[in-house]
Amino acid sequence: MPDDVQGWLTPRAVAAEAGVSQEFDLSQCVREPIHLLGGVQSYGALIAARWDDAAVDTVSENAAEVLGRAAGELLGRPVTELIGDEQWAQARESAEAVTDSGAAAPQEGPASSGVLPLTLEGEGGPRLFDVTVHRNGDLLVLEFEPRAEGGPFVFQNFYPRVRRALQKLQGATDVTECCAAAVREIRTLTGYDRVVAYRFDGRDGPGQVIAEDRSEGREPWLDLWFPASDIPPQARRLYARNWIRVIGDVADRTAGLVPERRADTGEPLDLSASVLRTVSGYHLEYLRNIGVASSMSVSLLHEGDLWGLIACHGDEPRRLSPEVRAACEFFGIALSLQLAAVAGREEADELARSRRALASVLARLTSGAPDDWMRPGSGLVELLDADGAVLLRGTETLTAGAPLPDALPGLPARLAQDGSVRGVWSSDRLPEVLGLEPEEAEAEGIPAGLLLLPFNRDGDLLAWWRREQPAPREWAADPSRPVRTGPGGERLTPRGSAAVYRATVRGRSAPWSPAQRAVAGELWREVSGLLTRQVVALEARNTELARTNEDLDSFAHAAAHDLKEPLRGISNAAAFIVEDAGTVLDATSLRRLTTVRRLAERMDGLLDSLLHFSRLGQVGLEREALSVDEVLDDALVVAGGRLAEQGVTLVRPAALPRLRADRERLREVLENLLVNAAKYAADEGAGERRVWVEAVRVAAPGRAPEEGGADGGTVTALVVRDNGIGIPPGQQEDVLQLFRRLHRRDERGGGSGVGLAVVKRIVERHGGRLWLESPAVAPDADCGGGPGTAVWFTLEEPPEARP
Repeated sequence: MPDDVQGWLTPRAVAAEAGVSQEFDLSQCVREPIHLLGGVQSYGALIAARWDDAAVDTVSENAAEVLGRAAGELLGRPVTELIGDEQWAQARESAEAVTDSGAAAPQEGPASSGVLPLTLEGEGGPRLFDVTVHRNGDLLVLEFEPRAEGGPFVFQNFYPRVRRALQKLQGATDVTECCAAAVREIRTLTGYDRVVAYRFDGRDGPGQVIAEDRSEGREPWLDLWFPASDIPPQARRLYARNWIRVIGDVADRTAGLVPERRADTGEPLDLSASVLRTVSGYHLEYLRNIGVASSMSVSLLHEGDLWGLIACHGDEPRRLSPEVRAACEFFGIALSLQLAAVAGREEADELARSRRALASVLARLTSGAPDDWMRPGSGLVELLDADGAVLLRGTETLTAGAPLPDALPGLPARLAQDGSVRGVWSSDRLPEVLGLEPEEAEAEGIPAGLLLLPFNRDGDLLAWWRREQPAPREWAADPSRPVRTGPGGERLTPRGSAAVYRATVRGRSAPWSPAQRAVAGELWREVSGLLTRQVVALEARNTELARTNEDLDSFAHAAAHDLKEPLRGISNAAAFIVEDAGTVLDATSLRRLTTVRRLAERMDGLLDSLLHFSRLGQVGLEREALSVDEVLDDALVVAGGRLAEQGVTLVRPAALPRLRADRERLREVLENLLVNAAKYAADEGAGERRVWVEAVRVAAPGRAPEEGGADGGTVTALVVRDNGIGIPPGQQEDVLQLFRRLHRRDERGGGSGVGLAVVKRIVERHGGRLWLESPAVAPDADCGGGPGTAVWFTLEEPPEARP
């Protein structure tokens, strides 16, 4: 089976085809070239003559019966021998009047044809015909229908009925009311026994009867659905090209064409625009199986696409004159325009409401950060009547509304593989788009409806989703078994309401309306501009912040450097006074001078710390892959003495890893942390004093612990843990600030309160992070001492050290 056919047939239809008792290839119906069937309905005759010289190229084999001249006599001869030069000129003029500048190629969209009366002379006297003409490449096609009995058509008698019907259409307020008025009036105009309005569910989907007018005794079809296979794709294409299609008698004997195939193309004459075109055997069988003897279909188009049909069925053979057909065609055009107007009015009303809601949403969006967009009350979810929304920005996922379906964050990349996701993208049948059965989609956590607004190629987007809405439908035939044995054999056989098949359509959500798509597009433009402005503003703030930090570093360095000289002068002057006038000054003055000298020396120490702290922001890091054990040994050269003084034992549970860092700065970090551990050791008598240095794998910043793994979700953290006096949780942030201490200056070994601030700055210069934990020792741990403090920090690892 060809791919295009296989793709159109649903899996259930293919399975049904394989399971029927007799051989019936549904794909044959789909592939049938119904515009090249090589025949016409036998009540009329066809002649195709070359445009330039009027020579007959093709003629129907019933020419003798209808026209009084055998096909063999006409073939190759000028058609003017039959109709005369004047009537040939009228036919050409009529065809030119309904084509674009007399174009020789068939036009896309609805076909154009003209109708004119022609008279043929014969042995029994003149015979009147209604002749429909249209241009087909280099041919002019003339289709002869004997003028019906009952006298000539009088437009004045016919027009009031058409005008009344059109007035009723104009008064209709919605699509269903329009169609209900249309089927009543067309049945009155034509006399058929059943007239229905049939609307398609999408371009290739099934159809539903939304309006009906019928004679007594016929089964109602209102609201019934008919499988998509009832009207295959090639039939839908022809319906889109021809406003009207009439079958006078389903038992008609087809009149073939002579020759059967054209010499230049090797194909039968293309009858796409023919009013007499014969009918597919499949379709005739279909009509006979539902008890129809004659039929007419009037196409309903919307923006060039086939929206639906007005389908007429008769219990007896019925011919319609060209004038009646023209009136019905005109009615179909008027109905299509009215349906478009009603739909446009409804869409405009919905769009106006949605734009008012959009204005309210935008007022909130422009005044808040992206986090605020997804908060309850923002109106974002309600704007498109969705179940939920999600904003993806980089690695950030923000949601609103109902809990996010599991598979939704990965769907955009999955959909983008075929390049179809551009601009505003939406679907109300996402499982079908992904090639999944509804049960499979449900198991994967895939919603039924999705509307996407991609902001860039990096995957940033805003999306709304909708849950599945199972839709119960009543079918005129089992949609999973469109082929069944009927009175005429195994064919596509609708069964009518006496055998309604009830089935639930799954895998679909409520459809996204044109107004919702339009509002989403407007929101997309506004949010894209807003995000762009935010990025520009953020870059400007970062630039200003970097300049401010640079200025602050320069100021701190200059202040610390320039203030040290006068402080040294103050300290020296105080010392000289004490030395020179020590015997003259009283004890109070000497004490005050000593205090001045001590405060100057303390201030000098603080300035040294400030100068060192400011230099950390100016001096570049010399990163290298190094052994943390070796750096720790270097740090112990300075810190080891302080640990020994306080009786603190260093514990190294395991070898430390290799990390990428600045050696001197990392040594400084470890020195400060070890000195702090010695300084804040547990009081005497509390047990053995210890400090541990070890490495632990922890979750990377911004990830939950369970998201870690060898994919880079975890990093190595170094921890210096003691069993000292601990730091209360409320003061842990304070001790990381410059010149902040937990105790008075003369307690716990003194100090300037700069150590942990220096550690924090060095860690952040490396792109890491630092945090404290206290208590750091479990209450039941057998290690004595106090609750302790653990200082954790992360640094960048060399590639060869990463898992």
